[in-house]
Order: sequence, then structure tokens, then C-alpha cells
Amino acid sequence: MRAASKWIILMVSAFLLVGETGFCADVAKIGVVEFQRLFENSDAGKDIKAEITTQGKKMEAELQEKGAEIEEIKKRIEREALVMSKEMREEKEREFRIKVNDIKTLQKKYEVELQGVQKKLMGGLQSETLEIIDEIGKSGGYLLIMDKRGVLYSPTTIDITDEVIKQYNVQYAKNKKK
Repeated sequence: MRAASKWIILMVSAFLLVGETGFCADVAKIGVVEFQRLFENSDAGKDIKAEITTQGKKMEAELQEKGAEIEEIKKRIEREALVMSKEMREEKEREFRIKVNDIKTLQKKYEVELQGVQKKLMGGLQSETLEIIDEIGKSGGYLLIMDKRGVLYSPTTIDITDEVIKQYNVQYAKNKKK
């Protein structure tokens, strides 16, 4: 009887161990997305970069124009300094300082505007790509999809960035036609 009960216990244990490996056969599918590469290589990312560059150049040109005006005022003050009265020279120097402060304020304003435009456009890109990533995750059976910046190591086989870029470019082209 003892041998039979030991044999039954051994068989039940073996069955449980073999049965347990069946549950472990499912491997968790994990993916990573590199948002920087997505931004640089997607059509929308390239359009965003072009828009920001265009606005930045326009703002820079205006700042350079104002800078040239300030330089002209400075040269005029230096040329006419000997001929001007002390009060007139002080008034011109005060006007010059006001113009310099105005251009610095305008530069800060433009920087904030440009950052706001970039944040708005990038936010739209990110929310649209997150929807695509969600779809890929559900259809591909992924357990987890992470941003690559938070991952210290990942094999290239789990990087789905190219797939996201491809699907997003298709969606972006459709939306752009509308």
C-alpha cells in the first residue's frame, strides 16, 4: 500500500509539473517604440519640423531687422555725440536702451510662441501615434509596449517603431487629403 500511495503521489506531482509548463508556454510579447525616430522619420514629423523651421526663420528675420535698426541708432548716436547737447545725448541713449530691451522682450516672446507651436504640433502627433500603438498592441497580442527612452536594453526584434511610422504615414496622408 505504501508503494502504491508513493507511486500515486509521484504521478500526481509529475502531472502537476507537466501541466504547469503548459501554462508557462505563453511568452509575454513586449514591444518598444522610439518616439524620436518616429518624429524624425514620419511624414507628419517632417512637416512639423518644416513648420517650426519656417516660423523660426520668420521670427529670426524680424529680430535681425530690429537688430539692424538698433545698430543704426547706435552708430548715429556715436557720430552725433559730439554735436548733441548732453540732454539730447542722454535722451537718445535712453531710447537706445528701450529699443534693446524691446528686442530682448520680443525674442523671449518668440521663443515662447515657438515652444507653444512645437508643443501643440507634437502633442497632436503623439496622441495620434498612441492610438495607432494601441491598435498594434491589441491586434499584435502585445502584453506591453514601452517608450524606448525608458528601456536600457531591448533587442531590435521587439522594436515596432517602423510599423508605427508606416501606419501613421498612411493615416496622415488620408487626413491631409481631407
